[in-house]
Amino acid sequence: MSAETPITPVADGVDVAGDFGLSLLVLMRAYRTVVASALDGLPQGARGYQTLAVVTRGDQQNQLALATYLGIDRTVMTYLIDDLVTAGLVERRLNPADRRQRKIVATARGVNTLQDLQRQVREAEDRLLETLDENERQAFRTLLSRIACDVRGMDLATAPCDVTPDPCDDVAEPGS
Repeated sequence: MSAETPITPVADGVDVAGDFGLSLLVLMRAYRTVVASALDGLPQGARGYQTLAVVTRGDQQNQLALATYLGIDRTVMTYLIDDLVTAGLVERRLNPADRRQRKIVATARGVNTLQDLQRQVREAEDRLLETLDENERQAFRTLLSRIACDVRGMDLATAPCDVTPDPCDDVAEPGS
């Protein structure tokens, strides 16, 4: 692939190659494809991966809070957690703060699996971004995180910076 994308005129003044939304759509489809192979075998694929990542952080007090945090229907979350429990990646424990609730906790196997999957996902992402050199990849990730952090207030149910440690904490403000 060349560093420059050719501009294909469709009509006077229309630049399809520079269409931001179309570029995001193509990138997202490719991302799903390359990451799916890394997550093959994990219950519910990418959804299971994101859930395991959040559970491993331990911030959510119960299954309902976890579902709300990830923007997953609570009924779907029940089946997702069941699948992760069956796989030995998480377990339900009594919540010491409220014995009526169950806290979802990653098992040692779950933590080890997540670490391995994170490595595989990063390798898949690097293959997807291979047209960029290492500095460009880092800049792309930094800029993408910065944009995601800025728009997170638009839809709090899917706050991207809250799913992982806040990347905005490490992003330097312009001029600093």
